[in-house]
Amino acid sequence: MANKVALVTGAAAGIGAACAKRLAKEGIAIGVLDLDEARCADTVNAIKEARGDAVALGADVSKRDQVFAAVQKLRDTFGPVTILVNNAGVTDFTPFEQVTDELWDFIYAVNVRGPMVLTQAVLPDMKAAHWGRIVNISSSSAQTGAVNMIPYSSSKGAVVTMTRSMAQEFGPLGITVNNIPPGSVMGTIMSEANRDKFQIPSEVLLSTLPVRRMGEPEDIANACAWLCNDASSYVTGQTIGVNGGRVVS
Repeated sequence: MANKVALVTGAAAGIGAACAKRLAKEGIAIGVLDLDEARCADTVNAIKEARGDAVALGADVSKRDQVFAAVQKLRDTFGPVTILVNNAGVTDFTPFEQVTDELWDFIYAVNVRGPMVLTQAVLPDMKAAHWGRIVNISSSSAQTGAVNMIPYSSSKGAVVTMTRSMAQEFGPLGITVNNIPPGSVMGTIMSEANRDKFQIPSEVLLSTLPVRRMGEPEDIANACAWLCNDASSYVTGQTIGVNGGRVVS
């Protein structure tokens, strides 16, 4: 995987940071993207300390001009971008009857339009290389539904179906597209928000997981690395659940 360039969004912390660091171990140069460059410093420094290559990128993924500018900076720094991890996302816990148009549009702008715009930004590089890997991070709530999370869970459901359609459209171009719906992963902004909101005792949550442990961001990163590798070249359009057995299929 040497000489490959990857863009990982929402990579300042949590799953995005873990994916960025894991891909860097494969010799891939990483564009670490979050809302602003300053918050990417920890991830970039960790990659560089491990003798990897990384650059900080700031952009709101729902803003086309910001995304295209960030991608161009990455391209100018390391070369064509042929790996994309769409991890950036926002969540919310508003009861359905209180959901406003503005809240709905905001969640869909980040969670659905964001991956669309990012994919459009890097697709020319992948087409020119006749090779590409796109990994969309969805959510297990897209598979099960979730109370007080209708905008979020439905937006992540859109990511799942978008993945399937992208896989069919891009497959002839040498590009695979898959999605990972994490479940019960600690150490992320969303997991901490869930824990604070619902106050579920750890022993109760663990009892629902066949593996009897919480997930770590690195669990998602390991699956992401495999999907970005040549070893997974015959895998596309798939939902790869990394959730300790919370959702089985």
